[in-house]
Amino acid sequence: MQHPYIINASIQLVPLVKDKHPYIWIDEAIEIIQHSGLKHEVGAFSTTVEGYYDEIMQLVNEINSYLVEQKCHEWICNVQLQLRAENDMTAEEKVEKYK
Repeated sequence: MQHPYIINASIQLVPLVKDKHPYIWIDEAIEIIQHSGLKHEVGAFSTTVEGYYDEIMQLVNEINSYLVEQKCHEWICNVQLQLRAENDMTAEEKVEKYK
């Protein structure tokens, strides 16, 4: 069974390369996230993304596949997921009281 609710994820890319500035690789990953159509917010250390579980996993796969295709030598992709069994999990509900 697929997880039927919206989940909240944090994606952080840490390039371990010297072929180009790490921010260039990160910018390219953020472009992939922006073109995904998923709700997202770019932060200083990671990008928060919302979508269905399969959409988030597909996005992570697209980022990693792109880096392989572009011959990025080495990277760490940190992914944190927050899920609920019977409801959507959104970033907004976690931060709304601070806005």
